[in-house]
Amino acid sequence: MNFQKTIIAGNLGKTPELRYTPSGKAVCNFTVAVNEKYGETEATTWYKVVAWGKLAEACTQYLTKGRLVLAEGRVQVEAWKDKVSEEAKASLVLVAEKVEFGPGSNSVGGEEPAELPF
Repeated sequence: MNFQKTIIAGNLGKTPELRYTPSGKAVCNFTVAVNEKYGETEATTWYKVVAWGKLAEACTQYLTKGRLVLAEGRVQVEAWKDKVSEEAKASLVLVAEKVEFGPGSNSVGGEEPAELPF
């Protein structure tokens, strides 16, 4: 049995994008910048995050660029070759199972769930 769980916390790089598969399943994509500090050195790791179904729809409703977010799920590596330079590239993709978020300026009706209910 294999088990993998990753939790990231950071700020959204852009407002989530919602689309639907041909079969009608919701899928939402967004990026999260995770900042780390080691003494005087700071590093930022960017994660692509993908959420499916009702979680995808809720993320689109409540999350906006810059918002603090915590996402939990499993990480996959996405590899490709740059079309221009033909250089090998890779990115980290977190397939979200749970999403929580911090305070932000985009309140809906003055109330926001602290944790998305999915």
